Amino acid sequence: MNMLRIGVVGTGGIFKWAHLPGWLACEEVEIVAFCDAFRASAEAAAKDFPHAKVYDDYRELIANPQIDIVGISTPNLYHSEIAIAALRAGKHVFCEKPDAVNPVEAQRMADAARESGKLLMAMRNNRFSEEAKFAKRIIEQGQMGEMYMGRCGWIRRRGIPGRGGWFTTKELSGGGPLIDLGVHMIDLAMWLAGNPKPVTVSGSTYRQFADRPDASGKVPEGTFDVEDLAAGFIRFDNGASLQIEFSWASNIEEEKKFLEWRGTEGGFSLVNDKLKLFTESGGVLIDQQPKFTAAPVPQHTANIRHFVDCVLGRERPIITPDQGVDMIKILSAIYESAELGREVRL
Repeated sequence: MNMLRIGVVGTGGIFKWAHLPGWLACEEVEIVAFCDAFRASAEAAAKDFPHAKVYDDYRELIANPQIDIVGISTPNLYHSEIAIAALRAGKHVFCEKPDAVNPVEAQRMADAARESGKLLMAMRNNRFSEEAKFAKRIIEQGQMGEMYMGRCGWIRRRGIPGRGGWFTTKELSGGGPLIDLGVHMIDLAMWLAGNPKPVTVSGSTYRQFADRPDASGKVPEGTFDVEDLAAGFIRFDNGASLQIEFSWASNIEEEKKFLEWRGTEGGFSLVNDKLKLFTESGGVLIDQQPKFTAAPVPQHTANIRHFVDCVLGRERPIITPDQGVDMIKILSAIYESAELGREVRL
């Protein structure tokens, strides 16, 4: 078997618990290089891979002719820079979400992928749960009718990643819970509805918990210049609309991750990964809760598996760079709307 050789850039938490298990689950993939700006982190990640090379400069990793794939799990700011360089060097690229910190960089990534002929895919792991895949099937079969109104969000009572880290530093992250959590649920909502094109957005953002004792984190006096709550409204070209809300800290009962779509023939809710369907038959309202008996494949692993299968020509990508551009346009426009105090047209 010809192995796909991958070099990973960024060996922090998301790599360790999400990306690494996914790559190890793919028998056609061999990790041959680790890179991190903190060389000790890359060396620690490579300790179980005695033949892997270690770098602290991603440019040196990309220049390695043995590498077929570059996996990116760095702070958000560096996603586009590394991805574009890797694509131009003839590597396939798998990147942690979000694709980029602004629409210009997201478009540059999409352009580089098209020009290189190599595969670029960003992590969209929520599409790969059994519940989401089932909902997608019944929507495509027409059982829900026309999907016209949705709601989605991910709201935490107390869940700020930690003041002083890159998550709360806008220069590195691009924003707070909207770009951290919102990319997950907005993408899932749009994918289930057939990826309609966004046309306008309206949003508000709040920074209410940054200076409170219960928001303390890695460095109590560190940077916290992003929002801790974002809410908004998205209109699509097919007339559908989507309400959104994302927070790291809110005075609510409990943390909740949720998605709803209402269709002309039925609707559904996906709350904390539990799916419920709402339909009607013979004048009777019917609620259903599907049960999934097969052992689920971890979502991140399933997403990486799909990427590998696409590189090998076994599957067609369900996650495309153009979808990533639309996503970053939405997030950027919501921030713009919050600053201007009015609706923004994309």
